[in-house]
Amino acid sequence: MKIAIVDYGMGNLFSVYKKIKQLKADPFIAITPSEIISADKIVIPGVGHFGKVMTNLKLSGVYDALNEVAFIKNIPILGICLGMQLMAEKSEEGNATGFGWIKGNVVKFRIDHSDRFKIPQTGWNTINIKKESRLLKGLKKHEEFYFLHSYHIEVADSSDILATTDFSYEYVSAVERENFFGAQFHPEKSHGAGAQILKNFIEL
Repeated sequence: MKIAIVDYGMGNLFSVYKKIKQLKADPFIAITPSEIISADKIVIPGVGHFGKVMTNLKLSGVYDALNEVAFIKNIPILGICLGMQLMAEKSEEGNATGFGWIKGNVVKFRIDHSDRFKIPQTGWNTINIKKESRLLKGLKKHEEFYFLHSYHIEVADSSDILATTDFSYEYVSAVERENFFGAQFHPEKSHGAGAQILKNFIEL
């Protein structure tokens, strides 16, 4: 099974690659549309600026290739951190349009108590699982993961919400809709629980 890790010119590619490799899968770094189309599964990693990443994806032709594999081949796609946010319709970061695979918009944290809650949210936090999912198989209901982000998705359809996290207020930290999966946290940096999520994705 070939798992493409999308290279959009920025992002945390190699820690994701290394972790998937450790799970005995066959990851590769995908730069061109043809590499995307050849994959059995896709991972869109995190880190970067929403608007700049979308520009890079469109200029390279990878944007169209991702839509092709998403809707024609219907292969599983996992978005991590910024990769999950790119699945939304629009973001305040760069006032840019996303893929629209998940209905909703990306907004910056609106924190009233900035002395207690520092942006970006950095470090470990728990998730609140909202529905059963193959992606979260084998995890505890309030598992802990590593986060690093200043923005999050306000999801329009509650049936797409897989998990939430509390950080000053409750926000969506994981989504699932058809063949689209997203994690606002970084499974590649989250030890055993994160490895379980990546293993579950590999085995979908």
